[in-house]
Amino acid sequence: MLDSGNFMLYDSSQRITWQSFDYPTDTLLPGQLLQAGAELVSSASKMNPARGIFRLAMQADGNLVQYPVEISGPNYAYYASGTVGTGNNLDTATECECLPGFDRVNPGNWTSGCDRNFPMEGCKANNQNVSYEMRSLDETVWEDANYAILGGLTKEDCAKACLEDCNCDAAFLQDGNCKKQRLPLRFGRRVRSNPIVALIKVNTITQSTRGASSDSGNEIKKVIRLDVLIISISLFALAALILAISGIYIHKNHVGRYKKISHVELIEGVGLRAFTYPELLEATNEFKEELGRGASGTVYKGILLDNRSIVAVKRLDKELEEGEKEFETEMKVIGKTHHRNLVKLLGYCHEGANWLLVYEHMKNGSLANILFNHENRVCLEERIRVACHIARGILYLHEECETQIIHCDIKPQNILMDEHRCAKISDFGLAKLLKKDQTNTYTGIRGNLGYVAPEWHRKLPVTVKADVYSFGIVLLEIICGRKSVDWSLSEDEAILEEWVYNAFETGEVYKLVGDEEVDKRKLDRMIKIGIWCIQDEPSLRPSMKKVLLMLEGTVEIPVPPSPTSFLSAI
Repeated sequence: MLDSGNFMLYDSSQRITWQSFDYPTDTLLPGQLLQAGAELVSSASKMNPARGIFRLAMQADGNLVQYPVEISGPNYAYYASGTVGTGNNLDTATECECLPGFDRVNPGNWTSGCDRNFPMEGCKANNQNVSYEMRSLDETVWEDANYAILGGLTKEDCAKACLEDCNCDAAFLQDGNCKKQRLPLRFGRRVRSNPIVALIKVNTITQSTRGASSDSGNEIKKVIRLDVLIISISLFALAALILAISGIYIHKNHVGRYKKISHVELIEGVGLRAFTYPELLEATNEFKEELGRGASGTVYKGILLDNRSIVAVKRLDKELEEGEKEFETEMKVIGKTHHRNLVKLLGYCHEGANWLLVYEHMKNGSLANILFNHENRVCLEERIRVACHIARGILYLHEECETQIIHCDIKPQNILMDEHRCAKISDFGLAKLLKKDQTNTYTGIRGNLGYVAPEWHRKLPVTVKADVYSFGIVLLEIICGRKSVDWSLSEDEAILEEWVYNAFETGEVYKLVGDEEVDKRKLDRMIKIGIWCIQDEPSLRPSMKKVLLMLEGTVEIPVPPSPTSFLSAI
């Protein structure tokens, strides 16, 4: 079961034998293709408990069209993509309206249909207890079959004939032919410059009675609304008072609890746990088991004594000139991020020279451990899944956080794998925050050589496209199963991006994965995405949202131009 919602079955050779995406129902998920001849049918409604009232069909001619469930043809489409020019007069925001004498079944929801808003106490125009009239609608037609046709009539004659017929609910006059119809009336539409006239039977007494009683009803509603307004304001004022008192009380306790911390403002609103240094010293067995090292510190394995949960404790190097700045950055950034593809920050400790951060433990270590260990054979589908995880995490940082974040150090060592092999981005020590409405920043070079975008070397403004470049290199590493720079290989293969583009240009991408049996079409698509991401010019690189759509197969990928090697750009 993939994160996209696609349930897939593989054979022993990792080939797809069946997948749920090939059998659409009422929902189209991201990455799912609607093949020619397939259709979606809306879910059941009050009007039709068995199935919905609309269907979205991908026609053989490539046109995506929305029809009523029981009828087809360009004249009855609510919407068409216009791929082949069908239905040029279609309204892309169609909304149905009720006929005179009818109201919506569910107010505010036009898809639920319309019901008559008056009882049928009698049917003929001369009935003493009721009064009917025929309301006309020009240029309106219905697909429903009629039960009687009268020829040679005027509009007045047609209206009279329907009024005197107990079975007639509507009549349609066209070219002198009066067509009588019963309810229900379905698939009605306006056709401009059409001579047909629709005549609808309505109850005039009911209509006028409703109008006469509306004034008194409005007065009652006004009184009720005033009472509700007064009560609402009173409750709001009381709630605000209670909130203010609670806030003052909590704030005083909060300041008292963290008085040892010199930067209290960093943790307000973040909701992180404050650990003491002795707590973490005991949890890590005096920092005995090292999990890894980064640019800003060392990570150790720990076990919290209160709940026996396993954690990763990052100890920032006190020798770092900007150690305090590193700590502040990670506190501000990670503490407010919540995404399944980002490593979760649980707490912190700042006592004197001791600066520590406590993260959730990732059982399977870093992506680098899996990717560059040739004993671990990972199929192409699994690699694409991991790449999608990373892309979703970066997209969250770029577009979905309150503060836009440039990670600045995307590489396999900073991508960790949990027990379910779900990839999560870590190490925000180099992250760069952008203010609201800010799109770029000037900063010193960051990150590891081989993953750094060319603009860093040229001292140009850095944007989120720097992360896109790093992701492109990581994507190529994931697909090819090797490091971006490996001087143990031949000169032609040492620089990954150059080797990849040469193989792509000659149509020999299969060489990138050796003798492994893979889907060549998917391999080619992944390689094209990677090449687009590592383009020399930031403006040529796609956004992470576009990258994710490419990975999921939702959008077409044009042939990429040749990227310029960063070595020649230094």
